[in-house]
Amino acid sequence: ARAGSLHGRWRAALGSARPMAQVAAAAPRRAEATAAASMPRVLNLRLSKMPPSATLAINEQSNAMRAAGHEVYKFGLGQSPFPVFEPMVEALRAHAAEKDYLAVAGLRELREAIAGFNDRHFPVAPDESHAPRTADDVIIGPGSKELLFLLQLAYYGELLLPAPSWVSYGPQATLVGRPISWLPTRQRSNWKVTAQELHDYCAASPTTPRLLVVNYPSNPTGATYTADELAALAEVARRFRVLVAADEIYSMTTYDGPPASIQQYYPEGTIVLGGASKYLGAGGWRVGFLSFAAELAWLRRGIAAAASETFTSVSAPLQYGAIPGFLPSPEADDYMDTQRRVLKLVAGYTTEALRGAGATVRSPDGGFYVMPNFGTTERYRDAVDPRTGRARLTSQRLAEEILTNTGVALLGGSHFGLNDPTLYARMAFVEFDGGAAQAAVRDLPRGTSHDDDAGREFVERHAPRVVAGLASLREFLTTRDA
Repeated sequence: ARAGSLHGRWRAALGSARPMAQVAAAAPRRAEATAAASMPRVLNLRLSKMPPSATLAINEQSNAMRAAGHEVYKFGLGQSPFPVFEPMVEALRAHAAEKDYLAVAGLRELREAIAGFNDRHFPVAPDESHAPRTADDVIIGPGSKELLFLLQLAYYGELLLPAPSWVSYGPQATLVGRPISWLPTRQRSNWKVTAQELHDYCAASPTTPRLLVVNYPSNPTGATYTADELAALAEVARRFRVLVAADEIYSMTTYDGPPASIQQYYPEGTIVLGGASKYLGAGGWRVGFLSFAAELAWLRRGIAAAASETFTSVSAPLQYGAIPGFLPSPEADDYMDTQRRVLKLVAGYTTEALRGAGATVRSPDGGFYVMPNFGTTERYRDAVDPRTGRARLTSQRLAEEILTNTGVALLGGSHFGLNDPTLYARMAFVEFDGGAAQAAVRDLPRGTSHDDDAGREFVERHAPRVVAGLASLREFLTTRDA
């Protein structure tokens, strides 16, 4: 009995050894947790009330709803529906073993290709005696978004933004402590800032340093500027020495005719932003660029210094991979041509469907977006005060109602600088297989329109999610609450 009792105590002691060790190990962890809990919460005040980017947030919400079994039509995030330009994929594959850090400004061969691309597509106007930009005028970065942030960090001036504008321009200025001034635009001028509006604003304080951001084709409206409009803006910018950041990330998606650029009329004061995300289908690669005039070398050097202390350099394989997208080739011409033809058909179908649902919307000139006004629909007509034209609900509330009742995910106009309450929203018509659509559009006669039988059948076959989402939206917008 005694032996059994000792044996039992011995087994009990062995059995308790591990829990005791766990308790001992847990003691420092509890101390660390207590210390962490008492850590001062001193988040930068500029971040304390800043939500995540609206476009990324709506995409994550859409994915979560789909994972939960809900039907969601993704009109929220403007990601290119087209596959990466195949020669770029081949070049990336060939250079996958590149492992060395590259120069902060970027791979010289890529910078040369980008300088040549801009010179081919946007030659300086004949009356502007200005040398073409070279590789030395280009900086490569991890997406044009990061480069725009560094530009705002480096240039100490007032930020001028047309309202509406892309969702991240304003928050970036807030992060670096820059004052923002919104230049209201009007639907009748297709949401574009006019030379007269820019003149009137600058004339009130003509010596203030300013940075004007213009984006064309526009995110969120799809509108672009004509050559005459850009020349007029350039004249005002030159008079008041306004620095212009031309966000041309969508430039090659302009549906009809060669796109124009303000750098052609104001080369000495224009910085061009571009990259591989939109018209080359490589959003996830995060390869963007800034192109400067030689006169702005001081600013380029400042941004390069900031880059050297932040991202150092863009992934070497990706920089090698991006080169074919900016070199002249029949393959690149065909890739961009078929892309534009597909986008024009889907844009036309989308615009017509929205008008059929009672919304007011301008036809886009390029890109992935439209910005309808839902205040003219049967559903929301009574939500607009006839005396003031102001809505009785916010655009964010509008977007929530539409998502809940139709499964269509879109973004309210307030995210783009429109004053709430408003019933404007941005829609991205890109939820389709762009590769299959590019292959099929080659069989359509040139000039086929979305309102032709062939054009309508093309969209219904190759963009069925866009078509279904618009049908769900129309059913909701053309009825009233019981």
